[in-house]
Amino acid sequence: MNRAFRMTAFLGSALLLAAGSALAQEGGSSPADSTTGWVFRWVNFAIAAALIVYGFYKAGPYFHDHAEEIAEKIAEGTRAREAGEKLKREAEAKLAGLDQLIAEMRREARRDADAEAVRLRALAKEEAHKIEHAAHAEIAAAERAARYEVKVLAARMAGDRAEALLREGMTPQSESALFRDFVAELDRSVN
Repeated sequence: MNRAFRMTAFLGSALLLAAGSALAQEGGSSPADSTTGWVFRWVNFAIAAALIVYGFYKAGPYFHDHAEEIAEKIAEGTRAREAGEKLKREAEAKLAGLDQLIAEMRREARRDADAEAVRLRALAKEEAHKIEHAAHAEIAAAERAARYEVKVLAARMAGDRAEALLREGMTPQSESALFRDFVAELDRSVN
């Protein structure tokens, strides 16, 4: 405030000196050059100077407040820019790590797929062995059943053949001799 007043006073003095030297160079006498003209000029000058000083005095706090507001907005802008730059650095770091993360995920997926393929092959081999074992067991069972059926068939055929042979060779005399031997055998076993 004090500095503004001094500046205004200095400017006013310089203006007075310039106006005085300009007026001194005019040589003619006019009503404006009279004492009354000079008084009006000085009064007008004093009023203009007072208005200028008053304007600086009143506008000083506005300019000071406006300057503080601008400084606050600049500081706020600086903080926002720093926060934005920090977010940008974080995003760039995440993006830089993203390629590495994707590559790692691909390697892990490849390892998992390879492990799954190995597991499925092992499972398929195990299932094939089980099926082969079951097939061998079924073949063996079928073979045993077929052998049994062949034995039964052979026994039946042998029985039928023996019966046919017996019928051919059996006469009524041999039949009665066979019956007697059987009855005698029963007697002996009872006694």
